[in-house]
Amino acid sequence: MRIAVKLAYLGTGYYGYQIQPGMPTVEGKLLKALKDLGAVKTPSKARYSAAGRTDRGVHALCQVIAFDTENPDASMPRALNSQLERIWAYAWAQVGKDFNARRSALEREYRYMLWGRGLDVSRIKEALPVLPGTHDFKNFVNVEKGKSTLCDVKRVSVQQEGDWIFFDIAANRFLWHMVRKIAAALKLIGKGERDKEWLVKMLDGTLSESLQPLDAHGLILKDVKYPDVSWNIDTYARNRALEEIHELFMSHEIAAKMLEEIERGMQ
Repeated sequence: MRIAVKLAYLGTGYYGYQIQPGMPTVEGKLLKALKDLGAVKTPSKARYSAAGRTDRGVHALCQVIAFDTENPDASMPRALNSQLERIWAYAWAQVGKDFNARRSALEREYRYMLWGRGLDVSRIKEALPVLPGTHDFKNFVNVEKGKSTLCDVKRVSVQQEGDWIFFDIAANRFLWHMVRKIAAALKLIGKGERDKEWLVKMLDGTLSESLQPLDAHGLILKDVKYPDVSWNIDTYARNRALEEIHELFMSHEIAAKMLEEIERGMQ
């Protein structure tokens, strides 16, 4: 039986998704849980795959893994969550034998959360329409040898809530640091240091400029779409996860309020 599992995680405290010897990673924790529960014996024999490899500090709402198992009960979200910390499995699906979490994906969507105080959102919105379509994103990625830098951006949007700006982008594929460098470009535009015409030239290759990617902690893998996959929500696992997430939210909210109080008092 081949199973796909959908999960969320808080990237803080993990050295990225991909397994690294001696380092706490999301994948390392997941594979250990699958083995300890008896869901898989070895990842290669189970034909394990993952939708994407998020960097250190990057979060996920919809990471997807897939694997073969002879023990489906041990593969369910509620079983996995008993072995995990700040990683929450909440849905599963039985998929075809050829399903691959990475290669079978039609598109992925990311959100970058940007502190927007002092930025002109109207300038960012004016520049956004040049991003959709197939472009060479070599100016917006850390180029990896042998990998094409062509990507088809399906849609982009930006919205503002208070002092925060949310930038959403969906594409057929993403490359290393691509979203964080695009977000850096949009921040420059919002600050008035660059404009829409500059972004056009960066995309068509008539201009080359090195961009520093924005902080990883503002990035979340928001969604991964597949054809003909019907997800089953594990209600128990989801509800327990929401309880834990709410507790984490409250503790971080208190810390943020304390920092705000200290900031005000020192001015």
